[in-house]
Amino acid sequence: MAASILVIDDSKGVRQQILDVLQKTSLFQKYHEAGSVIEAFKIVLKEPVDVILCDLEMPGMDGFKFLNMVSAREDLRDIPVIMITGRTDSETKIRGLEQGASDYVTKPFEPGELVARVKVQLKIKTLQDSLKKSNLELLQLSNTDPLTHLCNRRCLMETLEKELKRAARSNSPLSLIMVDIDHFKKVNDTYGHQQGDVVLVEMSKVLLEHLREYDMAARFGGEEFSLVLPETELLPAVQVAERLRQSAAQMSFAPPLQDLKLTISLGVATFPHGKVRGIDDLIREADEALYQAKRQGRNQVQVMDQIPT
Repeated sequence: MAASILVIDDSKGVRQQILDVLQKTSLFQKYHEAGSVIEAFKIVLKEPVDVILCDLEMPGMDGFKFLNMVSAREDLRDIPVIMITGRTDSETKIRGLEQGASDYVTKPFEPGELVARVKVQLKIKTLQDSLKKSNLELLQLSNTDPLTHLCNRRCLMETLEKELKRAARSNSPLSLIMVDIDHFKKVNDTYGHQQGDVVLVEMSKVLLEHLREYDMAARFGGEEFSLVLPETELLPAVQVAERLRQSAAQMSFAPPLQDLKLTISLGVATFPHGKVRGIDDLIREADEALYQAKRQGRNQVQVMDQIPT
């Protein structure tokens, strides 16, 4: 992404002087300028900015006010702000640094120093952005099943905990479907584990085709999957499960799996329900419904209320 800088000063002449210096370098591809704090704040809310140069002494809202406004926004706090001040006293500089400024430049500024200080802050911002991206990728990897790219069990538990709390607060339903591929061991024994992995990947695609944007599919383990359906009562969840069962029975595969016919068993549980006080209860009820489906012959949907107590 092209690097960008915002220059804030109530003097157009000073802004132009700064821009002239910076445009002689190859540090930035985009340049923004503002003559007031309000104008500047509107820019940072709309445009990605990597470094900000901000005059401290401006009529109306001054640079200190801008620092406070930026510091109050979590999405803006990491943008380095370099103060531009004609004052040389330590108190002003210390106050600015304490309120969130990353550095300062004293007017009249020496072009080489200005560029050097901007370059340092841009490098820090670039490193921070790279670290954020790496951390996000690591988080996604830690929450993703490497084979199917669905959520893994850890991600499932975190999602269920969040959704169950939300359902309890809003008095809304939450359903969980547990899915198991029938006789999957026979698939591995007949075709090998590599082809078994192909089946798991194709099954994950079928599951996703039947979900809404805010539903979630997870690989619970082995050939077992979980589907989290917020805002969904028991009957609609059973209907989703039945559509999944029918779709699985119609799956076709490329050679050497061209003769393979699959079925799945599914168990459905919902909240609120007298048996469900937490995520462990919800999983247990859905899992028991699933195994009831397998005990009764597989290739069917069972629900928690049909389980004998």
